[in-house]
Amino acid sequence: MKEDQKMHKVLHSVHLWGIAVGLVISGDYFGWNFGWSQASFWEFSFAIGWIATFYVLFALCFTELAASIPQSGGPSAYAKRALGDLFGLVTGYLVLVEFLLAPPAIASALGGYIHFLFPVIPAFGAGIVMFCLLLLINLTGIKQTARFELLVTIVAVFGLLFYLAFLWPHVSLDRIPKFPEVSSISWSSVFLSIPFAIWFFLAVEGVALAAEEVRNPARDIPIGYTAGIFTLLCLAGLIFVFTASVVDTKEVAELDYPLSYVLQKLYGVDQIWPFVFTFIGLFGLVASLFGIILGNSRLIYAMAKEGYLPTYLSKLSHGSLVPQNAVISGGVLGIFCMYFLDTAELITISALGACGMYLLSLVSYFVLRKKEPEMGRPYKAPLYPVLPGLALVLGIVACGSVCFSEPYLALGVLGFGFVLGIGYHLKQKRNKSW
Repeated sequence: MKEDQKMHKVLHSVHLWGIAVGLVISGDYFGWNFGWSQASFWEFSFAIGWIATFYVLFALCFTELAASIPQSGGPSAYAKRALGDLFGLVTGYLVLVEFLLAPPAIASALGGYIHFLFPVIPAFGAGIVMFCLLLLINLTGIKQTARFELLVTIVAVFGLLFYLAFLWPHVSLDRIPKFPEVSSISWSSVFLSIPFAIWFFLAVEGVALAAEEVRNPARDIPIGYTAGIFTLLCLAGLIFVFTASVVDTKEVAELDYPLSYVLQKLYGVDQIWPFVFTFIGLFGLVASLFGIILGNSRLIYAMAKEGYLPTYLSKLSHGSLVPQNAVISGGVLGIFCMYFLDTAELITISALGACGMYLLSLVSYFVLRKKEPEMGRPYKAPLYPVLPGLALVLGIVACGSVCFSEPYLALGVLGFGFVLGIGYHLKQKRNKSW
C-alpha cells in the first residue's frame, strides 16, 4: 500500500450523529427485550439505569480521547499510545469481538422482521441476503456510505416515533408493577439482564472508528457524539416504559420482533399499521447493520496498518479508497457466526467485548492525562478525576455481570484473545530476530 493513500475527509457532525444513532438504533427495535426473560420490570429498570449512567459518563471521557487522537483504530489507538503495543492489540481485539458479533445478531433480527412481513420468506435466508447487500453498499465509498446511513437513521428514528404514537392511546401505567421492597429484589437477575440493557447503547463508540474521515475532528466529534447519546437515551427510555405499559413483558421477552408483535396485539392481525411499522422498522435494523459493518471494516483496516492483523487487510480500493478486504473479511466472519450462534448469545458476546474495551479505554484515559498532560485536547471531560473514576467503577460491575451471565462464552472469548496475543508476540519476536 502506498504511504500517500489516505481516506477521504468528508464527514461533518450531522453525519456523525447519523452514524452514532444508526449504529445503535436497532437496539430499540429488538434485543433489549431479552432482559425481561431474566428479570422483572423493576429489576431490568435498575440494570438500564445503571448502564445509561455509565454510558453518559463514558461518553464524556471517550469524546475527549476521540477528539484528541482522531484515528480509525479508535480505542485500540488510545490504548497503544497510553499502554503500549500489547494493550493496543488486546483493546482492538475486544472491539472486534463487539463489532464482528453484533452484525450477525442484527442480521438475524432483520431476517425475522422480513419473515414477519412475508411469512413465505425464511428468516435466516433473508438475513443472509440483506447482510451481503449491505456489504456491497459499504464498498461504494465513505461519502455514499455516510449519506445512506444518515437517510436510513432518520427513517428509523421516525419509525420509533410512529410506534410511540400508536401506543400512546393504549398506555396504562397501571400495568407497571408497584415499586418493590429492596429485600425482594433479585440482584442476580439485575446482573443477568445487564447485557441486554447494554444492547440499548452498544456500539455508539463506533463514531471514533470513522475519525480519519471527519473533516474537523476537534469540532465535529464532540457535537455528533454528544447529540447521538442524548437521542439514544430519550428513545430507550420511552420505548422501555411505553412497551411495558401496554403488554405483559413476558410476552415479548424472547421475540426477535417485539415492537411489531406489540402493535399487532393492540390493533389486530388484519390492520395495516403493524405491517407499515415493520416495514419502517427494517430501516432501523439496516441502519445499525450498515453502520457496524462500516465500523468493523475501519477497525480491521487500522489494526492491519499497525501490524496486528495481516497487511492485505489494509489495502484500499482504487477510486473509492475503501478498505475492501477488511469489509469482505468482516462480513464473511459475521455470516459464519450467524450460522452457529443464536441472537441472545451473539448479543452477550458483543456486550462482553464492549465492556472489556470500555475498561481499557478508561484506563488509557487516566494514563494519558498523567503521561501526556500537554497533549492537545480540543474537548476535556468535566470533573476529572471523579467523573471518569465513577465511570470505571460502573464499567467494572457491568463487565462482571456479562461474565456472570455467560461464563463459558466469556472464557471462550478470553481464550481466543490469549491465542491471538501469543501469535502476535511470536510474530514480533521473529521480526526482531531478522
